Amino acid sequence: MTAKKKIVLSSDHAAIELRQTLAAHIAELGWEVVDIGPTSPESTHYPKHGEAAAQRVASGDCDLGILLCGTGQGIMMAANKVKGIRCGVCSDPFSARMIRQHNDANMLSMGARVIGEGLAIEIVDAFLSADFEGGRHATRVDMIKAIED
Repeated sequence: MTAKKKIVLSSDHAAIELRQTLAAHIAELGWEVVDIGPTSPESTHYPKHGEAAAQRVASGDCDLGILLCGTGQGIMMAANKVKGIRCGVCSDPFSARMIRQHNDANMLSMGARVIGEGLAIEIVDAFLSADFEGGRHATRVDMIKAIED
């Protein structure tokens, strides 16, 4: 029996409802979802949530991660400071598919104040259904990894 793939989700206060909707959708797709919050609508700091989720992916505890904040930008920037993380902000399914296929992205970020629920689900589906193509893209991803070192 193959182990279920594991994905971590996190957000700041601006994206709690969308994160919870996406967590339920992803679980229906058969993924093991690790939702690390927050659950309270009080203002919180996106860098700590982006880093916490990124650490789960970088450590190998989770295969992939999805982050949300108002724009998706700030939480993505925090996640990308963690060695081994390649996170991109996407507002369309094409970009979400391409960051997996060409950039071997292991995290996706979205802006809850930028896109609606239906589009967010389409973006997540594109991200999760795509696989890294390797080949010439592997050389470029290796170049990105070298920058970290």
